[in-house]
Amino acid sequence: MQGHFYAQTFNVAPVLTATGNQIYCPQTSMKIVTDMTIVDPDNNGIDAIYIQISSGYSIGTDILALTGIHPTISSSWNPTLGKLTLFGLSGQPTYTALIAAIKDVEFSNSSTNPSGSRTFSITVGEANYLPSNGHYYQYISNIGVTWTSAKTLAELSQYYGLQGYLATITSVEEKQLSGEQAAGAGWIGGSDEETEGVWKWMSGPEAGTNFSYTFWNTSEPNNQGNEDYAHITAPGVGILGSWNDLSNTGEASGSYQPKGYIVEYGGTPGDPVLQISTSSTITIPSITSTVQASNCDSSSMTLQATTNIGTINWYTNPSGGTPIHTGTSFTTPILTTTTTYYVDSFPAGCTSGTRTAVTATVNQVPTITINPTTPICEGNTASITASTTIGTISWFDSMTSTTPIATGSTFVTPNLTTNTTYYAEANNNGCISSRVSVSVSVNPIPNVTDETIEICENDTLVLNAGISGMTYLWSTGETTQSVVYNGSNNYSVIVTNSSNCSKTKNFTIIEYAEPIIQEVLVQGSTATIIMSQAGDFEYSVDGINYQDSNIFTIQQGGLYIAYVKEKHDCGLDTQSFIIISIPLFFTPNGDGVNDNWIIKGLTHYPNAKVGVFDRYGKLIIQLTATKFFWDGTHNGQQLISDDYWFTLKIDDTKPEIKGHFSMIR
Repeated sequence: MQGHFYAQTFNVAPVLTATGNQIYCPQTSMKIVTDMTIVDPDNNGIDAIYIQISSGYSIGTDILALTGIHPTISSSWNPTLGKLTLFGLSGQPTYTALIAAIKDVEFSNSSTNPSGSRTFSITVGEANYLPSNGHYYQYISNIGVTWTSAKTLAELSQYYGLQGYLATITSVEEKQLSGEQAAGAGWIGGSDEETEGVWKWMSGPEAGTNFSYTFWNTSEPNNQGNEDYAHITAPGVGILGSWNDLSNTGEASGSYQPKGYIVEYGGTPGDPVLQISTSSTITIPSITSTVQASNCDSSSMTLQATTNIGTINWYTNPSGGTPIHTGTSFTTPILTTTTTYYVDSFPAGCTSGTRTAVTATVNQVPTITINPTTPICEGNTASITASTTIGTISWFDSMTSTTPIATGSTFVTPNLTTNTTYYAEANNNGCISSRVSVSVSVNPIPNVTDETIEICENDTLVLNAGISGMTYLWSTGETTQSVVYNGSNNYSVIVTNSSNCSKTKNFTIIEYAEPIIQEVLVQGSTATIIMSQAGDFEYSVDGINYQDSNIFTIQQGGLYIAYVKEKHDCGLDTQSFIIISIPLFFTPNGDGVNDNWIIKGLTHYPNAKVGVFDRYGKLIIQLTATKFFWDGTHNGQQLISDDYWFTLKIDDTKPEIKGHFSMIR
């Protein structure tokens, strides 16, 4: 048998190496590498080289441009991607020509004060290369592709032997390169289909892990319409390069229609180790922090600054001139006025860039002046004022107190009863004046106290201010030390001493009315004493036993005397009254007890008349003040036990009284 052998050849990937981590001078152009090599054992050229600002890219101000003369090379700058493509004018360029061109690619930034650092990825493929993790990112356009289809297609992709997967974005650098600097918006490998609200990466080395970094657009994810899949938002919708959630199919058209997907290469176990990309970095020096200083009056101060790279230079001017010092700390000469210095960390030869101001502040020590105070009267407040050459005034209650009781140019004291000293100082940004004292003199007020005086109605009373040798002003307008009471309940007098300090003495006059009985109102057995005026009175009908009530119940008819006296010994009044007692029955049986029907008290009314009638209305007897009882007989004959009626007319001024009673034998 004749054997057949087939020779198989392999295209070895090129190895790219760049050097040149450099410091950038603002508003200059700088070559991105100091040296560049491409080693490829089986090829002497390639179609294109792609150079991208893969981290720190500032769209609109950062530019990569090919300089110099390169007859076989042309270039194309894409500001959206931050990518410069070097390709042949006709046919495939050689590595030699490409290396020369790479060495002539320059970076520039149009800002007057740029910051940060820029990493440049140099690669032989179109995929975006991120040097920090060695991964590649490629946007694949595919209108209307579903998330599940995009995931499958990504996993079928390879890049120089690297396994593809739907991109997993876990850092700010990845977000910028795969989102903001991508060719379009599309699917990434995240989903919360498994548990709503719990977003996980579903592809690549991070498959099954929760999001550790997110860059959701405003109000996203919102899960409108069962949206379980992560998508980089279309340009012009919210934050550039941010994420939103979509359903598996997304919208049929518009901004939320899937336009493609992003494939990430790198990090999969078994991936080959490639050197098809290399990188270089430039750093823009910047002052990252400063420490200002301040002091009082004339002094030397130490200022400090830190930088992200390089040596710090100190200047007296915001631009131009030569450094007066280098290093992170600078000790000023003795300063009498506030002075600003300027720092940068640009290397020698940089002629532009913004310097950072660092100020040494000289604060004036204040001088405080207290305005004169006038004495006050006991129990009043004093208003103390002060002025300062600069700063804020604080007031204290002692020379050593650290807590102010007030601030400001004017201090109103509390009410004072004795001479009191206060202290003021001024503070100008920590520069403290000498503490100055001010004493408030307190003059005593007249020692008078209020009085309450009790008198009887119509008594004569002289009111006295109680202290001599003063001036007086009474509420009546009188100006003497004493005045005669004129019947008013309240008096006051303002007493003023020689220091012109005054105090008001108040008199409360309690006048007790004399008792005057207007009448005694008798209704049956009840007697009510009616007074002519109100007062603090007590009442009696025997002159011995008194009570607060003016109402008495008296069962026994007869002549009585009402007594009313004022409780504070301000008088007594009396008035007689009569109680008429009409019995309800009598027993004329000759036992000597209740044998007659007698209206007691009738004898005191000489004009009174009483008629007694039987149940048929027949007049039995007429009684008068002289004949004031009935023994139960008529014409000498005893009448039977029965109910009888009566009429009583005391006089023509009082109504007739009618009633009945019983005779019981």
